[in-house]
Amino acid sequence: MGVNLEIIKARLPGYQGLQCLKIDELGRIRAIAPMGAAAIQGHSTDVAGDWVSLGGVDLQINGALGLAFTDVEMGDVEFLEEICQFLWRQGIDAFLPTLVTTSTQKIKRSLSVFADFVTTQGQEQAAAKILGVHLEGPFLNRQKRGAHPAEYLLPLTVENVKLVLGDYADVVKVMTLAPELDLTGEAIAYLCSLGITVSLGHSLATAAQAQQAFALGASMVTHAFNAMPALHHREPGLLGAALVHPGVKCGMIADGQHVCPTMMQLLLRAGCYEQGIFLVSDALAPIGLPEGIYPWDIRQIEVKNGTARLLDGTLSGTTLPLLVGVENLVRWGICGVGNAISLATEAPRRAIGLPGIGVGEPANLLRWHVDEVTSKLSWERFEF
Repeated sequence: MGVNLEIIKARLPGYQGLQCLKIDELGRIRAIAPMGAAAIQGHSTDVAGDWVSLGGVDLQINGALGLAFTDVEMGDVEFLEEICQFLWRQGIDAFLPTLVTTSTQKIKRSLSVFADFVTTQGQEQAAAKILGVHLEGPFLNRQKRGAHPAEYLLPLTVENVKLVLGDYADVVKVMTLAPELDLTGEAIAYLCSLGITVSLGHSLATAAQAQQAFALGASMVTHAFNAMPALHHREPGLLGAALVHPGVKCGMIADGQHVCPTMMQLLLRAGCYEQGIFLVSDALAPIGLPEGIYPWDIRQIEVKNGTARLLDGTLSGTTLPLLVGVENLVRWGICGVGNAISLATEAPRRAIGLPGIGVGEPANLLRWHVDEVTSKLSWERFEF
């Protein structure tokens, strides 16, 4: 198998020094080697020290282009294809459409659509892939439900989990729940036995309750700091327990509204950067649409400057793409370019057991450039 293209003098997340990537005619990475050891064989693109990464993976996105994923119906397949193409243009390789709390009937309807879509989704290059579904609810603490409607919250029992999943457990990859609602521990253990990643969130869990959930197999935290107790020096709570527990990954929204930059910096230092933290967009259905007022279940949300709130002021999400979070982290001086890129590209993949950039992986690559005058970070997709 021959080399179709070589990308030289590239910086890669997780690699030291400048690298050479060899891309074969099938569009896969054939080799990665330090520049001093790499033999240049054919057509090459010199990126002059720019960063090169895989595209982003968004593990929490609630909709796009006006379609909320909880409202998906069988007739929306073409719309979903359009959304996948839109997200690809936003630098996203793959994502988990996230279903927020709603009726069991609507959840099952949406799951059935995504189960079918995942098995039939085409292999065209210019479209983000749906990896499965993230269920954010309905097993949330009523006092920390945020914008989730209270009338659809359910007690966390194995019976209710089976009721919600129905015949579609295989398409659910992540479920956000409040662990203190699992009085016996059986529901978390059952979800883990199905291969579903249990993420703790919308919760009032103490550190002890969180630690018990981690012992049962929970391995993730949903939008760290948001919809959970604040860190406290005598009661570290859910987040404190997560940050010191090996292997637990924490999602973070880097829009500047959900978490202030100082606390983001604290979280990243405590979580060893990409080893324990990953970025999510938490974007709502109006992403890709102009600012204004949009429907949100039977309520409405107002979008201003990329932030979405219920009309009573309750923060409900953003309409900023995932990679804007990367740009924000660099612009705010919170972390270096390589770490920021990794938080949206490598870290989410690790969180759900996917390989990162490496030999044999599809070369769906982004090139990141820092303007020397403005220090602004920007990206573009490589076209092969």
